[in-house]
Amino acid sequence: MTHRRTSPAPASRALRALAGPLLALALTAAPAAAALPGDAAAPGHVAPAARTAVATDDAPAPDPEQTVQWGVRPGDTAQGVDRPNFAYSLAPGGSLRDSLVVSNHGDTPLALAVYAADGFLTDDGTLDLLPAGEESTALGTWIALDQAEVEIPPQERVEVPFTVTVPDDATPGDYAAGVVSSLVVVAEDGVTTDRRLGSRVHLRVQGELAPALAVDDVRLAYDGTLNPFAPGSATVTFTVTNEGNARVAPATAVRVSGPFGLGATSATDVDVPELLPGSSVERTVEVDGVWPLGREVATLTVGGEVVPLPGTVPDPEVVVPGVVATATTWAVPWVALGLLVLVALLVVWRVRARRRARTAQQRAVDAAVAAALAERAAGGADEARAEDSPSDPDAVGSPAPDHDPVARPAP
Repeated sequence: MTHRRTSPAPASRALRALAGPLLALALTAAPAAAALPGDAAAPGHVAPAARTAVATDDAPAPDPEQTVQWGVRPGDTAQGVDRPNFAYSLAPGGSLRDSLVVSNHGDTPLALAVYAADGFLTDDGTLDLLPAGEESTALGTWIALDQAEVEIPPQERVEVPFTVTVPDDATPGDYAAGVVSSLVVVAEDGVTTDRRLGSRVHLRVQGELAPALAVDDVRLAYDGTLNPFAPGSATVTFTVTNEGNARVAPATAVRVSGPFGLGATSATDVDVPELLPGSSVERTVEVDGVWPLGREVATLTVGGEVVPLPGTVPDPEVVVPGVVATATTWAVPWVALGLLVLVALLVVWRVRARRRARTAQQRAVDAAVAAALAERAAGGADEARAEDSPSDPDAVGSPAPDHDPVARPAP
């Protein structure tokens, strides 16, 4: 049977949502980090105060009002000393021995459960472990602790040995898990809380590494401003998935531009965490200084490098192929367009007003000319009638000739 990396089932999301905050809560009072959310570790990592209801037959239950503090760290063994966490490289079928050191910093005996669990990536990119009630399917099942519970005297520490055995048919690549110490806390109202403190385990099963990243669900949204002379901002949302078999530290660049690359602007801070094989994270990046140039294009470029194991040199032959994805949206300068339309309407109104004024003026001129012509025509007609009338209103008949007529003798 081939062992494959599997993502936790959707039905367990509620358990994970509870397990993550509780594990993070257990780290808040720690002076040094040795738990899963961080890589730094130091002896004396301390869990915060807790009320415990867990006790063995040999150790009485601590007083509920008494604070209980403990710490964990990798043991100093043949696998290394002063380590921040556990990291191994084994061939299929290989095995090794190691140990976890658990320290009791309290004043009463402490009983803890210890176990191993698969690691997974939370939505915010933090490595967490499956809760105790959820079954592991990969590296968590390959780690066998010598004991399931540990009893620690006050101000003492106990070393818990364990064995890591890789199945013969294990798929090459990177795996993550953790060795956990657990304290069950029962509150006065009866609510039971599992306080966990552990150290992460990274295992690389030897064989060919084939890193591969994929970018999906890229979305682009534009948010303009009321100032038509100021740029807006663009929001780019995307999902990065590790589809290979190696742990990858992605390097991501986001660029937003208008048509033909005009007004290109890049994001200054794109944070994508290390990705375990089979894991994915969604990220949203805001890009400022984007001018609304109509059709905006977001170009997302994702590359990266394989995370080397501690004390090893990255293999230059193992390269993470780059991936490019794009998304588009309309970025319309509505305020500027509104002002432009308003100016255009004002210009049209002004032109039409001028035309109407000119037309009215021309009509007035035409009317005045017509009136003048009519008046002149009327005056000319009067003069003509005056010329045709006789000078003596009492005279009748034809006017006398201008010269005296010649007298003719009578016949």
